[in-house]
Amino acid sequence: MRFSALKVHLAFLAILTLGLTSAPSKAFAQAAAPAMTASAPAADPTSRIAALEKQVADNTAATAAAQTAGDNGWMLVSSALVLMMSIPGLALFYGGLVRKKNILGTMMQTFAMCAVITVLWALVTYSLAFSSGSAFIGGFSNVLLHGVGLQLAKDYAPTIPLQTFMVYQLMFAIITPALITGAFAERVKFSAMLVFMVLWAFIVYSPMAHMVWGIGGLLNVVGGKFPCLDFAGGTVVHVTSGVSALVTALYLGKRLGYPKVPMPPHSVVLSFIGAGLLWVGWFGFNAGSALGAGTLATSAFVATHFGAAAAALGWSAAEWIKNGKPSALGAISGAVAGLVGITPAAGFVTPMSALWIGLIVGIFCFFMVVTVKALFGYDDSLDAFGVHGAGGTMGALLTGIFANSVINPVFGAGKATGALEGNPHQLLNQLTGVAIAWTLSIVGTLIILVVVDKTIGLRVSEEDEREGLDLSQHGEEGYDWAH
Repeated sequence: MRFSALKVHLAFLAILTLGLTSAPSKAFAQAAAPAMTASAPAADPTSRIAALEKQVADNTAATAAAQTAGDNGWMLVSSALVLMMSIPGLALFYGGLVRKKNILGTMMQTFAMCAVITVLWALVTYSLAFSSGSAFIGGFSNVLLHGVGLQLAKDYAPTIPLQTFMVYQLMFAIITPALITGAFAERVKFSAMLVFMVLWAFIVYSPMAHMVWGIGGLLNVVGGKFPCLDFAGGTVVHVTSGVSALVTALYLGKRLGYPKVPMPPHSVVLSFIGAGLLWVGWFGFNAGSALGAGTLATSAFVATHFGAAAAALGWSAAEWIKNGKPSALGAISGAVAGLVGITPAAGFVTPMSALWIGLIVGIFCFFMVVTVKALFGYDDSLDAFGVHGAGGTMGALLTGIFANSVINPVFGAGKATGALEGNPHQLLNQLTGVAIAWTLSIVGTLIILVVVDKTIGLRVSEEDEREGLDLSQHGEEGYDWAH
């Protein structure tokens, strides 16, 4: 019988594979059954080839299953890490920065997002962000998580279940509005905050997430009209939350006594612990955005750490020069600023570029928080705009400069990614993405503020503000010194 050259090669490969994978078991079988004789008739060649083809197919399937299991495991861990960024990370970071009479009120705002945004995500906002729709917003095909099962997420991450992708993206949707609360800390009604965040999730977050990451999105790097590089949420998370924070701070006005009355953090220790949890959790935020456990996750992990470290040094150095000494609060603020700045770039830049991005963003955010804020006199209580809005904007623009196809050939093999690599047009795409994020955040947030203010009111009474949000909004105290 004559066989084609293809079958001969396939048979040789299958025999080699079978021999390597089954040698130990054959040896065991021979030792256990020495009475086997060599007189058994040889198998038909066609049957042998079919069996070997099946063996190759089985090995391929086993390899794919192992990759799926590994990627899924990493993504579930990343989901938990990103949730840890909100609770307890951000809650502690923000909680330590306010006065002690407002710590529970501040931490409750972050905690509430975990509950409220989760329910909204399951009901409708996941669908608005990630189902097929227009270039600006998704559709309703996944409302009530319809069709979101354990099948592979082929449109977004072909080696993990769709539910894993859904819950991972949920953690981003939780922390984004929670970041805004830093701007209006110590002066907003808890009820007003809840209504504001529900509307913000619909009007600002869902459209922006769809435009950047959703199928057919206007800013999606795969097929979008203005492909904007945003690996883990520089525009989607930080620009939107930071700019919205500035709008809320300006609309609400200053806290009673600001800036004449000193309002120092009541516990930098709590903020220090929170910043540490944020740094660790950010590895899930950025490296998890590779949507798998491969080499791209490694690049994002390294870039994240390098960016945070360089920014902490940059902020501390600037503070040292200006004030004569570096502060613990400055160091942790710089680290968070660096984490913000490297977020859009993490999966696109080399480690050395990550150092430059971190250094630039750290110094820039220090300038925004210390100089620009004082110059204009707005009361961004916990510097949500100075760190997230400014850091996210600068990080997004620097991504367009430093992005490198060696790390992530997102536009195809051999095609330049960033300006330094020979694609200056990408900087224009980044500017477009940032401009859209700013515009959507300003307009959307202002509309929501007016609606909430005219209906249930935004700000607590002067009496409640003096008493503190812990007692006036929740009827309890964070520190009961009487017992």
